[in-house]
Amino acid sequence: MTTKLNHRDCQNFAAIDVSKGICHLTKNIVLADTEQCEDCAPLRKCSGCKQFSATKGALEMGVCGASKADPKFFAYPDMVATTCEMYQGH
Repeated sequence: MTTKLNHRDCQNFAAIDVSKGICHLTKNIVLADTEQCEDCAPLRKCSGCKQFSATKGALEMGVCGASKADPKFFAYPDMVATTCEMYQGH
């Protein structure tokens, strides 16, 4: 499965507001929801972690299997995981 990435999914994107941001590489203003460029460096997100699980067909919410809390805490597949120490990429 290929996932379409947008500028907001890139490590080089810094949001200005909900619709646009600045690309750290080019220093240009880019629209957040436009297609990635060739230099895209994908952000780590919960959906890309081995510990994330969600019910098929209902990907709006999932669970972090690495959570030590009881019950395990909820996670959104689109949640940025750049500072997560439990992240395990596929």
